[in-house]
Amino acid sequence: MKQLVILLIFSPLFLSIQCKTEAIEPNPDCPLSVIVSENEYNNAPDDELSIVSASITGDCLNIAFTSSGCDGSTWEIKLLDANVIMESYPVQRNLRLSLKNIEECDAVIARSISFDLRPLQLNYDKILLNLTNSGDQLLYEY
Repeated sequence: MKQLVILLIFSPLFLSIQCKTEAIEPNPDCPLSVIVSENEYNNAPDDELSIVSASITGDCLNIAFTSSGCDGSTWEIKLLDANVIMESYPVQRNLRLSLKNIEECDAVIARSISFDLRPLQLNYDKILLNLTNSGDQLLYEY
């Protein structure tokens, strides 16, 4: 009986510790967030685009790219992480810019977009980010 009482007293405490999560406040400098999903990384749309430049400022990954279209207003753009941590120093993660482009015009449209990288942070102080559809490798330090 004594063990049951101890279990009842400490169970809520243990569960409250296990269930704590830290919410990430939206970042106004980079309003879009990277999506960590192996399934989406492998299966999301992969319409043609050309990455012109990629850079990291603070916790933001800034990507400038081009693709064909009418005006780019219907494009669906996502930054996807493969949810795989490659052991090296520093550790590495693979990212892919996904574009779903249903526009049938031949104009070349340029777009710049920023993604919040904080969901990728691990218990390290830096990560190498491999932007697979550009060949770029960027060092994210936090």
